[in-house]
Amino acid sequence: MPDTAAHAELDLDGAGPLHEQIRRAIAAKIINQHWRPGHRIPFESELAAGLKTSRMTVNRALSALAADGLVVRRRKAGSFVAGQSAIHAPLTILSPEREVARMGLSHRFDLRSRRMRDFDPDTDGTAGFARGEKLLHLVCLHHAGDEPFLLEDRLVSLTAVPQAAEVDFSARSPGSWLLEHVPWNEAEHEITAIAADTPTARALAIDPGAPCLSIQRRTWHGDTPTRATVTAVRLTYPGAAKKLVGRFRPGGLG
Repeated sequence: MPDTAAHAELDLDGAGPLHEQIRRAIAAKIINQHWRPGHRIPFESELAAGLKTSRMTVNRALSALAADGLVVRRRKAGSFVAGQSAIHAPLTILSPEREVARMGLSHRFDLRSRRMRDFDPDTDGTAGFARGEKLLHLVCLHHAGDEPFLLEDRLVSLTAVPQAAEVDFSARSPGSWLLEHVPWNEAEHEITAIAADTPTARALAIDPGAPCLSIQRRTWHGDTPTRATVTAVRLTYPGAAKKLVGRFRPGGLG
């Protein structure tokens, strides 16, 4: 029998939008294996009634969980805990907070530097920014539990995202803030294996020359030819900290 009272077990933390609180509470049940693969999550109407909110709010939470690979949604049947949770970083954009949450660990980050600067033609043209743009340069170190997990080196266009100039990013990570506040309609990933240079090794607490996975990502907003680069970021993971999984069907690759 489905557990229609399961909403009573959800521990909302009171932080941020309600749909994010619901998402985190359900994710915690899944990650802690209180709700195992195949478990039917209460219907949207049940959750909405029990949590005294709208179905739209619940739908946003469940849609985010489905995008993260934690939940499978079946038309008319409802939402179920997924059988496997694979990281789809090459195909989707997840905040570091969500990546770490899917590992069942606590997340924290340190803002190492934040500065505004002018466009540099020697480095910024290839990232898709335009000559004359003002850029916000951010460097953050993310932790999963007690271990360094990810070094984030990000440029944000203050032409495309002028409101970013007013955010200090010491309490909210840049990637998470951008995903919530800035629309984008196209993204590009470039994934490479690299050897850690000395500053990267020091930040990630690994040996110089140790293998790392580097994801360079650009996102755009608008239609060609007027589209604007929103952000360009290099995400560097210690080699043992990141796994990329893809699933394909015959005919899916050219």
